[in-house]
Amino acid sequence: MRIYTRSGDKGETSLIYGKRVPKNDLRVEAYGTCDEVNSMIGLSLSYIDQQSFDEREILTHQLHRIQTILFHVGAELATPKDKKVTWKLKQEHVNELESQIDKWDANLEPLKSFILPSGHQVSASLHVARTVARRAERLAVGMEGVNPLVIAYLNRVSDYLFVVARYCNHALDGKEWPLQADG
Repeated sequence: MRIYTRSGDKGETSLIYGKRVPKNDLRVEAYGTCDEVNSMIGLSLSYIDQQSFDEREILTHQLHRIQTILFHVGAELATPKDKKVTWKLKQEHVNELESQIDKWDANLEPLKSFILPSGHQVSASLHVARTVARRAERLAVGMEGVNPLVIAYLNRVSDYLFVVARYCNHALDGKEWPLQADG
């Protein structure tokens, strides 16, 4: 099988079930942004693989699971609203992330101010993934007929990435920079 099909050379792509839409269609933007989040998590995982800290294996497993679910979320977003979704996000996926967020956050000092995305490269890359997840969420909000759990899940993914970025800064001796008043 060839990688290129030439079917998108005129600025269109196929959704699941074959419906053709422009490549800048909001649905394509939303699932494409989920792919970006997934790729950024992959980059973060490549940095995590180079480190040694207590919870590394747990974090790696959770991030791989999020990548898998994000792939399915992308497929759900790529399904035309009048067609049957083959895999549908469930409340349990959102609940799972909330539980994980609470466990990671329990290991951290409470925030006293906003922090700047920075610190160890693992943390910085997780912050980038977080901001891309927020963009995916904003795009999904603009879609008609989107599963509300998709929006909730993308929101929780960004929260999760924020908390684990903080945890990694703590575990890897990265500096957490608080926001300072300008002046």
